[in-house]
Amino acid sequence: MAVMIHSKYGYEPPEWVQADARLDKWYKDKKRRAKQHGAFSLEKSVNKKPFKRTVKQAHISSPALFDCTQD
Repeated sequence: MAVMIHSKYGYEPPEWVQADARLDKWYKDKKRRAKQHGAFSLEKSVNKKPFKRTVKQAHISSPALFDCTQD
């Protein structure tokens, strides 16, 4: 029987522990780079509010304002 190692995910074979360590290191680096550049977030944001169009924005993007054929 293979030797089982106790990791933070439970008892696993040594190969799985190594794979978990590599994935954890990759995720930590990916998260750090995303935070550093501010490009995107890997985790879901709870505080984000959905985008709502205001009356002013709705009128600006209305195709009727840009239609020159109407009198």
